[in-house]
Amino acid sequence: MSPRLRAFGATLATVPITLFGLVLVTFLIGRVVPIDPVLAIVGDRAPQDVVERARLELGLDKPLPQQFVRYVEQIASGDLGRSVMTANPVTQDIARFFPATFELATLAIILATIVGVPLGVLAAVRQGSWTDQAVRLFCLAGHSLPVFVLGLLSLLLFYARLGWAPGPGRQGIAFDGMVDVRTGVLTLDAALAGEWEALGDALAHLAQPAGVLAFFSLAYIARMARAFMLAELSSEYVTTARAKGLSETRIIWRHAFRNIAVPMVTVLALTYAGLLEGAVLTETIFSWPGLGQYLTVSLLNADMNAVLGATLVVGLIYVALNLFADLLYRLLDPRVR
Repeated sequence: MSPRLRAFGATLATVPITLFGLVLVTFLIGRVVPIDPVLAIVGDRAPQDVVERARLELGLDKPLPQQFVRYVEQIASGDLGRSVMTANPVTQDIARFFPATFELATLAIILATIVGVPLGVLAAVRQGSWTDQAVRLFCLAGHSLPVFVLGLLSLLLFYARLGWAPGPGRQGIAFDGMVDVRTGVLTLDAALAGEWEALGDALAHLAQPAGVLAFFSLAYIARMARAFMLAELSSEYVTTARAKGLSETRIIWRHAFRNIAVPMVTVLALTYAGLLEGAVLTETIFSWPGLGQYLTVSLLNADMNAVLGATLVVGLIYVALNLFADLLYRLLDPRVR
């Protein structure tokens, strides 16, 4: 076995430990929060015998170690409990809400990568110039402006004042129910069904929240790309390439950029994971029916099964994307052993 595969195998071996820690943390959160899951199910005014019977059925009368074993068994079987708010299994709710978040996050990371990486490279190449200062100011604004302020300003300007964008939501009322749900990704389902007007409406509704998330994400991506490129441009091999008479374009894109592409994989993967966890404020402002809004509403309704189930799914997404980024890192960079 090659050293790279052995190193990746060692990383893979830590995944069960990480997952165990994630399950343990979610379990403890569910037990220490000042919300009685039994009362959340049966109600505050339920008779005491009903409360006790529900507590017995949920196994909450048993010691914590036994409760934890049962919790792990339920998760292993794919059972995240039943949502008090929707009366559906939490896994079913997550399967219904997650595609909207996936659609929003995917477009946002694509836009952020297309704009953010070239901006970071341009700022590094022109270090100290007005271009560099403008890019740094742009990134500072992206980090400093709260996402809910940016979302509200976007709605006020493009929807309320200019009328260029549709209102909040994922789809206009006229197109509601027009597209059959296949994948849950509305734009893809509309394209597969050949409903081009519905596709245009879905893209119009998607543009604002995706743009807000993209702006928020590309600020970080551009800053990291600039830092990585500055480190490469100060390397000895770049000085040697310039001494040999290679063009600046070839040095930047054929040599330096290929080297920063490797660490940028990790940056993009973790940024994407952060978007997939559910942009809570963005989804709330734009009434986007995704995982973030589901988490928010569940928390406000003390629906702990939904909150803990969604939190567990978010953690799994982080672990999976981090593992994927580590694999790509080792495959793309021959220096990693």
